[in-house]
Amino acid sequence: MQRFEESVYQLIVETSTNLPGDVRQAIKAAQEAEDRATRAGLSLSTIATNIEMAECNVSPICQDTGMPTFIVHTPVGANQIIMKQQIRSAIARATKDGKLRTNSVDSLTGANTGDNLGPGTPVIHFEQWEKDDIDVRLILKGGGCENKNIQYSLPAEIEGLGKAGRDLDGIRKCIMHAVYQAQGQGCSAGFIGVGIGGDRTTGYELAKQQLFRRVDDTNPNEDLRKLEEYVMENANKLGIGTMGFGGQVTLLGCKVGVMNRLPASFFVSVAYNCWAYRRQGVLLSAESGEIKEWLYPEGQEVSMKSTTVEAAEEAVTAGSSERREVTLTMPLTEEQVRDLRVGDIVILNGEMHTGRDALHKHLMDHDSPVDLNGAVIYHCGPVMMKDESGWQVKAAGPTTSIREEPYQGDIIKKFGIRAVIGKGGMGAKTLAALQEHGAVYLNAIGGAAQYYAECFKNVNGVDFMEFGIPEAMWHLQTEGFAAIVTMDAHGNSLHAEVEQNSMAKLEQFKEPVFS
Repeated sequence: MQRFEESVYQLIVETSTNLPGDVRQAIKAAQEAEDRATRAGLSLSTIATNIEMAECNVSPICQDTGMPTFIVHTPVGANQIIMKQQIRSAIARATKDGKLRTNSVDSLTGANTGDNLGPGTPVIHFEQWEKDDIDVRLILKGGGCENKNIQYSLPAEIEGLGKAGRDLDGIRKCIMHAVYQAQGQGCSAGFIGVGIGGDRTTGYELAKQQLFRRVDDTNPNEDLRKLEEYVMENANKLGIGTMGFGGQVTLLGCKVGVMNRLPASFFVSVAYNCWAYRRQGVLLSAESGEIKEWLYPEGQEVSMKSTTVEAAEEAVTAGSSERREVTLTMPLTEEQVRDLRVGDIVILNGEMHTGRDALHKHLMDHDSPVDLNGAVIYHCGPVMMKDESGWQVKAAGPTTSIREEPYQGDIIKKFGIRAVIGKGGMGAKTLAALQEHGAVYLNAIGGAAQYYAECFKNVNGVDFMEFGIPEAMWHLQTEGFAAIVTMDAHGNSLHAEVEQNSMAKLEQFKEPVFS
């Protein structure tokens, strides 16, 4: 087994940097279904660009490389203790090499281990089987989409859909609502795995296991096959679209599994996964640990180059009444910001500052280390590497902004911030602050970590490294950073509008379908 650790390292790198062919095919089909002159079309073009850049750069597709979760099938007699040690060693090496973000954080102190190792991380599930080879599968599921997982206990009253009983129709309502509640915060268009039955723990495990299925497979259970097909057809009628901007494609895949349950319990568990559907597997020799076979189609199988950079540029400049392009240099003025409207594309140049959960909490009670009057705060936890010339930005897409809702309005007022960038939108408190103080919310394309990393030409400095690399405050010299105004200084919110419209469409699915 001298090659086992190296094979696991290769698996980690491939999973983080190169989407498999079946996932690419689903994204390509979504591109073909959307008008490229719309916000959704622009977003999908940017996503396609990012996928190609990650493959070429061998860098993370999305900066949030999630909780590495392994499922390992081993022959009888295999030494799982040694395998676990070598998996952990491969994780630490991949983190050091910038293929994984430092994501393992002490739940009590907030301290980041810096190597993705710690109690509970990575997650490794072992199971013996009667075959001679070793099957290792890995999924990297980011925190933004992990937060949109949801579990229902039937019978229940489902928002917009009414009563859901302990039957196939009740399950249908749960799944449809799960897609609705994710909106753009889970980086739609996405994939869902559904677990029916079990207890609260095994239900979620079953749901996540469904995400290891191929996108193009067929469920052998006839009832579940019909359910999957129904959800795929009708979830895309909700109008949520890519990034929650509205559009024709909201869901890229739905896989459902079932297990027995207790008489008193009926759980429907849904694991939501973003478009950056990073899962891969290898079949290894039990003797040497060498890779014998990759278990999912390779990323190169479906090329997306015909709709990458050029298509993104075409989409930006397409003659669409819903879009206006404005180039601004930071810091921004109130006059510049109040001139912006929902739907405008803003191209930013100058110095930008990252800020996530730890920074927002800190700034509530402390001064900022830099002047933030007129500044732009980017909700981002980047992957950073240091070489002889200094810090380099390796991946830098947006994180989900709604987590900062308790702080954002107060911080805008306190420091005179003029723009906040993130994904998924924010709530009523932030919207009111934008209107009162003259600021905007800009939605960047979730997961497009390579696309945005290229916009950062220099790292001007960093503060609060004690928070860990993702939570530190990075000061980044920026050129050509494009994002869409989705909440403006006039009380308008695209996110609230899409959520309201999609709820009205969800209510059309109240009536029973499966008898």
